[in-house]
Amino acid sequence: MIRPTEIEARDNYSIWLRYSDQSEGIVDLSDIIEKGVFRKLKDRDIFKAVYISDSGSIAWGDEIELCPDSLYMKITGKKAEEVLPGLESLSADA
Repeated sequence: MIRPTEIEARDNYSIWLRYSDQSEGIVDLSDIIEKGVFRKLKDRDIFKAVYISDSGSIAWGDEIELCPDSLYMKITGKKAEEVLPGLESLSADA
């Protein structure tokens, strides 16, 4: 399973990520900081405190997490079926 290995907060509410397969890129999160719990990230000090949680999610404290798989798909342009093994077979069974 491909997991994030490094993360860094960048300007303009974006984060740089590197994954275990060496894929890396920047994800712009400015569109979510106006929504719900994500408003807390408008505080630059909070935003800069981003980290990779023990479960592998992208996190800020105990309240805010983002799915590492969805961010990986944004960075690589891959589809869910390419990233999540077995997803196609679940769709076919339905």
